Amino acid sequence: MNDGNLSTFSADILAVDDVPENLKLLLNLLVPAGYKVRPASNGAEALDAVMSKKPDLILLDIKMPDMDGFEVCKRLKADSQSEKIPIIFITALGETADKVKAFRAGGVDYITKPFQEEEVLMRVQTHLELHRMRMNLESIVAERTLNLQMSYEEIEQLKKRLERENIFLRQEIEIQFSHDEIVGDSDAMKGVLSQTEMVAKQRTSVLILGETGTGKELLARAIHNISPRKDRVMIKVNCAALPATLIESELFGREKGAFTGALTRQLGRFEAANGSTIFLDEIGDLPLEMQAKLLRVLHDGQFERLGSAESVTVDVRVIAATNHNLEQEMSEGRFRKDLYYRLSVFPITVPPLRERREDIPQLIWSFVREFGESMGKSISEISKKDMDKLKNYSWPGNVRELKNIIERAMILSTGTTLHLDQVGSRDVETIQSTTLEGAERRHILGVLGNTSWKISGINGAAEVLGLKESTLRARMKKLGIQRKK
Repeated sequence: MNDGNLSTFSADILAVDDVPENLKLLLNLLVPAGYKVRPASNGAEALDAVMSKKPDLILLDIKMPDMDGFEVCKRLKADSQSEKIPIIFITALGETADKVKAFRAGGVDYITKPFQEEEVLMRVQTHLELHRMRMNLESIVAERTLNLQMSYEEIEQLKKRLERENIFLRQEIEIQFSHDEIVGDSDAMKGVLSQTEMVAKQRTSVLILGETGTGKELLARAIHNISPRKDRVMIKVNCAALPATLIESELFGREKGAFTGALTRQLGRFEAANGSTIFLDEIGDLPLEMQAKLLRVLHDGQFERLGSAESVTVDVRVIAATNHNLEQEMSEGRFRKDLYYRLSVFPITVPPLRERREDIPQLIWSFVREFGESMGKSISEISKKDMDKLKNYSWPGNVRELKNIIERAMILSTGTTLHLDQVGSRDVETIQSTTLEGAERRHILGVLGNTSWKISGINGAAEVLGLKESTLRARMKKLGIQRKK
């Protein structure tokens, strides 16, 4: 990859910050990279600059006197002349609430202070390219719309046909994503799918974030399946499942005799993914020494097989996923910052099921249809009581847990009605204990009870479980484990 001039076209960037030193840093970084940069020291000056000449992209500080970045963004998005300008917010580390508020205000991304030069350049380039392609597409659509002429009768026929086919089309879409973690009409899932469509056509690395069971792998597959690489098989690697002694040869291959037991030459996963996509699941569990080698592949597309000094060059699109907090992992020295910035050029967060409860009925019926076909059963009804129970449950295991519960209910249900109370006369809370997450939750609670809720230190729960303290606390948070007061 080229770390020099990252701009693909002459772009005009408006940099807004009330701190002169920050503006100087941005100017010194972006101008040598080929961008035209106009500085603005406050919100009012920024609005005047946009009115004078519309920029291609805005870097907007949040904390400013008189008018903060959120207000500036809202005003720009309310104006039809400036609503489509991509805005990247600038915020301080740890201000999570500000990051969320930034997206709600209409920002496309955020950059944290202090600036990381490579991150700034990559995010600026990515959003400029996405904006340019979006504008080109809108121009093409507008041109074709103007050239489209239909009679009134043809339009009416088309409307009627679309009305007849709408339900069938919706069913086809749901069946295509057969595991259904990707099913949903909620605003949260629409946002995820919109991001997926935007980035799929690019070569950009994607980092998928989300809790266990939310469907990160299916999202990765969806990105691959609508990308130019869809004709090649996507290669999946579970970084947490590979033994530390074999992970290098699995990823990059080996030569015969590279180590004891290496009786033949073996191609690695990256070589197998040449011209396609590689999905690195649980990237947060990749050992540090492998992170350095992965960074090189992302940087220049080259690596060496174990036992060989000859470089292999590949063209691989990387999609990574994790349920870890990588920013915390970086701060504790377990994940490389340079690798994080390479992977997270375009992050997508898959929301947990408890944050998109409106999708639960649609997911339930999707699972009912899937299992009905495989089991030869026809379920057409679910009682309101059972549906309310499912909609109000906290779902620590997310969509995967919901699927397990519906599958068990389908096995034990007779007739055309799905009854959850037929599942061993247990309610959903009890069924949850049969899942892997349920067993893990009970085990952690048992250890915490034995250690009097001592988590860290000698004889603490983390030591007993063989986990890092941060890992245990993350699992407790995910499973909803809290000490009762």
